Amino acid sequence: MIFAVTTDVMLIYKKARRFSFVPTMFRAFLDLLFPRYCLACHGALARGEETVCLTCRQNLPFTESHLRPNETLNQKFWGRIPLASVQAYLTFTKGGNVQRLLHALKYKNHPEIGDLLGRWYGNELREAGLHERLDLLVPVPLHPKKQKVRGYNQSDCFARGLSEAMGVAWSDEILKKAKNTTTQTRMTRSERLKNVEAAFFVENPVLIAGKRLALVDDVITTGATLEACAETLIACGCSELHLITIATAI
Repeated sequence: MIFAVTTDVMLIYKKARRFSFVPTMFRAFLDLLFPRYCLACHGALARGEETVCLTCRQNLPFTESHLRPNETLNQKFWGRIPLASVQAYLTFTKGGNVQRLLHALKYKNHPEIGDLLGRWYGNELREAGLHERLDLLVPVPLHPKKQKVRGYNQSDCFARGLSEAMGVAWSDEILKKAKNTTTQTRMTRSERLKNVEAAFFVENPVLIAGKRLALVDDVITTGATLEACAETLIACGCSELHLITIATAI
């Protein structure tokens, strides 16, 4: 019972800290109960820092793909699907801070990471003018069973943050996952493609016909899942398709 209460308080606290109306004394009291630490380096957060400390934020491996062409990123999809652009905020390396953040986002009940990174990247994409080329953000879905276990979809969290910063609508009702695929972590590219074959569908294609979309996900590895989702959206008549992810594997 005590655990349930404190968990609920902590969830409220995570959301409340984003707003200025939360009393300083209340913040300080909860900081004593729930020490705040950086989810990248696990060091203590200073006053004013949120989820990721300033040092870790400054040292994140940014791709800057929205500022200049990134051939390594673009080549992942050449000859496979027609894309207007491919954007990834960070570069993923094994054992690095980006891996730690993504692991906490997906498996450690920290959806706020997706929201925060979405707002950070969304501000940069807006400055680059990408928001003017988009009508809707569409996150890669989880199967309902998997989402029920996790409690949220990490791609929804990232899309929500992007939407807030870019001023572009997002919807988790467009793309659905019909097939509960197995984990792809140790699969080859061909195995991943087979695993996601016919896994996605659009319930109401009229909603995206002629629209400029951005498909949103957490990380690009082989690109098999994104390719399957993109093919589904293109087949349903979207006029232009972009990809936006938190990270890309080297």
